[in-house]
Amino acid sequence: MDLPSLAIIVGAAAFSPNPDERKAAEQSLNQFQHTPQHLIRVLQIIVDGGFDLAVRQAASIHFKNFVAKNWESLSGEESKILPSDKNVVRDQILAHVSQVPPILRVQLGECLKTIIYADYPEQWPHLLDWVKHNLQDQQVYGALYVLRILSSKYEFKSDEDRTPIYRIVEETFPHLLNIFSKLVHLENPSLEVADHIKLISKIFWSCIYLELPRPLLDPNFFNAWMALFLNILERPVPLEGQPTDPDLRKSWGWWKVKKWVAHILNRLYTRFGDLKLQNPENRAFAQMFQTNYAAKILECHLKLLNIVRIGGYLPDRVINLILQYLSNSISKSSMYNLLQPHLDVLLFEIVFPLMCFNDNDQRLWDEDPHEYVRKGYDILEDLYSPRTASMDFVTELVRKRGKDNFQRFIQFIVGIFQRYNEAPIDHKPYRLKDGALLAVGTLCDKLRQTEPYKSNLENMLVQHVFPEFISPAGHLRAKAAWVAGQYAHIKFSDQSNFTNALHCVISGLRDQELPVRVDSVFALRSFIEACKNLDEIRPILPQLLDEFFKLMNEIENEDLAFTLETIVYKFGEEISPYALGLCQNLATAYWKCIATDDDDNDDDDSGALAAVGCLRAISTILESISSLPHLYVQIEPHLLPIMRKMLTTDGQDVFEEVLEIVSYITTFSPSISMDMWSLWPLMMEALVDWAIDFFPNILVPLHNFISRGTTHYLTCKEPNYQQSLWNAISVLMANKNMEDSDIEPAPKLLSIVLQTCKGQVDHWLEPYLRITLDRLRCAEKTSLKCLLIEVIADAFYYNAALTLSILQNLGVAKDILTLWFQMLQQKKKSGAPANFKREHDKKVCCLGLISLLSLPAGQLPEEVLPPVFRALLELLVAYKDQVAEAANEAEAEEEEDGDDDDMDAFQTDDEDENDDGDEVEDQDADEADDSKLRKLAAKAKDFRHYSEEDDYSEDDFSDDDDDELDSPIDEVDPFVFFMDTVTAMQATEAVKFQNLTQTLDAHYQGLANSIAQHTQLRRAEIHKEKQSAATPAS
Repeated sequence: MDLPSLAIIVGAAAFSPNPDERKAAEQSLNQFQHTPQHLIRVLQIIVDGGFDLAVRQAASIHFKNFVAKNWESLSGEESKILPSDKNVVRDQILAHVSQVPPILRVQLGECLKTIIYADYPEQWPHLLDWVKHNLQDQQVYGALYVLRILSSKYEFKSDEDRTPIYRIVEETFPHLLNIFSKLVHLENPSLEVADHIKLISKIFWSCIYLELPRPLLDPNFFNAWMALFLNILERPVPLEGQPTDPDLRKSWGWWKVKKWVAHILNRLYTRFGDLKLQNPENRAFAQMFQTNYAAKILECHLKLLNIVRIGGYLPDRVINLILQYLSNSISKSSMYNLLQPHLDVLLFEIVFPLMCFNDNDQRLWDEDPHEYVRKGYDILEDLYSPRTASMDFVTELVRKRGKDNFQRFIQFIVGIFQRYNEAPIDHKPYRLKDGALLAVGTLCDKLRQTEPYKSNLENMLVQHVFPEFISPAGHLRAKAAWVAGQYAHIKFSDQSNFTNALHCVISGLRDQELPVRVDSVFALRSFIEACKNLDEIRPILPQLLDEFFKLMNEIENEDLAFTLETIVYKFGEEISPYALGLCQNLATAYWKCIATDDDDNDDDDSGALAAVGCLRAISTILESISSLPHLYVQIEPHLLPIMRKMLTTDGQDVFEEVLEIVSYITTFSPSISMDMWSLWPLMMEALVDWAIDFFPNILVPLHNFISRGTTHYLTCKEPNYQQSLWNAISVLMANKNMEDSDIEPAPKLLSIVLQTCKGQVDHWLEPYLRITLDRLRCAEKTSLKCLLIEVIADAFYYNAALTLSILQNLGVAKDILTLWFQMLQQKKKSGAPANFKREHDKKVCCLGLISLLSLPAGQLPEEVLPPVFRALLELLVAYKDQVAEAANEAEAEEEEDGDDDDMDAFQTDDEDENDDGDEVEDQDADEADDSKLRKLAAKAKDFRHYSEEDDYSEDDFSDDDDDELDSPIDEVDPFVFFMDTVTAMQATEAVKFQNLTQTLDAHYQGLANSIAQHTQLRRAEIHKEKQSAATPAS
């Protein structure tokens, strides 16, 4: 197809107002896209200035998407792009990427990134030569553009993966330095020069992000770079051409350059210029940086901040980076000494004003309160915010240098409070008061642990914070709510102060200003957590919930859902009258959040976070009503659409939260509905296709389906749930590339079926055993081996004769029993069992071995019977001891909980008891840190010693989740089962019994007697439990 015809099709697919024409064009592109040279022709349209720019842009998007999807073929698949076409595309994209308009360069840059990340250096070894050549030729910008992408590939790589960057630095950095120097020393440089310097800075950043390349360890070479960076940092940006629009101004090229240089200097300072952090081989560099540059950079930064002090302009990001540098300087004695003479001006004339409410805040508050709220609660915004950096600076200053500065700063804040109180109503410094309140809230941890402030917090709140709940300034009402929430957990001497503040915060939910309402929600969460008398809230709970949902309909904010979750948690079952309405509203809010998140084209993920918050709140509600199963029937229909939609690939971001909802409903509903059964195929499909990481979460609802809906599981043929389970389990367990830890829930599922469907799944016994044995042969992780052996134990308990017959036919019966006995006998060096460590594991093994023991004489080889009996005796005693130990621990924990309740009064404030609040300074601080490190090292050594001696393994911390899942074997007492089996053997097979007991030595006879005595005790306990359970019913 010729280029004009292809261009028409590309344009029609993108822009045609006729849906049929657009669809036909898309189908044509799909047909052509895999034909030879198609990609080359699309690239020719992109770079040909003769075509309409809109068509070229559409072609660039098509080109980018195709490259992203098809350039790198999956393992074992044949590439969909011919090698010859790839060669042409590589050459052509290099030739044109710097020449096309920026709107097209963005798309080609993404393509180039995909190609470089896939092909360099193996399939594109000459790329670096092209870059070097063009750095010395006329295509400097193109070479810089490509080198930036190339260096970014290795920005986060470490060790061997990082090796190619060394050659890149060695062969390009001398040329870069030469170009950089010429650009810096140009008179009246253009904006194009700023773009070049920005690219060089970004290349430098990527290359030094994780480690310093060797050429930069050469003092002369490094000094040359630093001279240029310092030149850029300290010289003013050109005034000519600077935009007046605030959004355009901060993105202007020369301010971008200033930002990247500050970024680089911060990275060098914090990662490579700190003597405490460096390896011995880099210590010389750190010392050189501290001596030659740290102070110079500090001086430049202070000069830049002075621009802000006198009312000049600095972009927010630059201010943020400078304050980060200053914060990192506080703990270093030499740097703090340089900073100290400037602290008064810095702290009171620059940093504090940055903490105050300003014109930009007021404009956003008035024009777009939703955006004001989003920015206030967006973690990513904190990375760029001068206010956040100012708060961090103050926090670090009083933490590390409190002796010099804490009292001084608090006196300054108190002075603002006094000025505010004394000023007439029309001239009150509302914005200064806002900054003072922000400071008090920011320093809450320090104030709560430092006398004399600790004793006066309640008085401070009553005098200076709580009155602002009715301030005419909305931002002060919001700040009062936030500060009150920060201090909600202190011990109030007058409980009415807490109560009044709580009611003011609740009133804030109805404030006319949206930011006040949101900050009130945030504060309310702390007050509810701290509230010891829920009667304060109980009478107004319905109205409170109504206000919540009005707000949730207005804004997506995860803190709304988290506060609601706290309310539900605190009130527990009392929330049941509102549970249906809550879940309905949360479901509606969830769909709204998802729709908002889908519509957003920027990086704002507030909708997604709020959606997760809605699901978490739903789970908390479902948990709180677990004793009221009838409510689940009413709630289920409102949650089903979410479960059905989000158990597919559409719900990958919330899969865990949705599975938790499914688990609650399948656990606590009176029965599992057919609608809920419709979720089974979705979960199985997800498990096999992409959700293996969520297998432990999927295990819970699958267990519920099998154990609580056993009849339907066994009898339903469309879909066939038994076959569906087998299809998934067999695929996962047979996949040798699957990690042992990833498939541990698979044998658990097999055990669930065998325990639950005893006598009803004989036809699955052999397939289950075959797949178990196959995986056992290649299993490496101890915990998986134990689970696989437990499947065999469950199979014996299910039907010992049939299982033994299958194992004998497979020729593995003796080998499996031998392995099982070996694993039961393995001990750590401490004497603790190496395998089958949990109560559940031991019980399953007991039931399996007892079932083997019960086989008639002749079925089990005579030589196997004595080791089975001895292993069983030891296992039963170990199980008895572990159950007793767990009971003692539970009793001790209850006593400790009681003690904790008695101590509540002593722990309402921050647990740090450093009342004087003074931090150890300078060298003392270093010595204190060293002392702490020595103590930690000693603990680590002790732990390591324990680990080596005790054969510590991550398996020791394996999941106990399946212990919490109900099972028919919960009702089986292994001691009673054992004694009944032995008694039956004694009665019906006396010779077998006599031969068996004669093989026991004194040790095992003692174990047998102990078990017999414990069985009598258990029979009495079980009888008592049954009587106790029957009493209420009679």
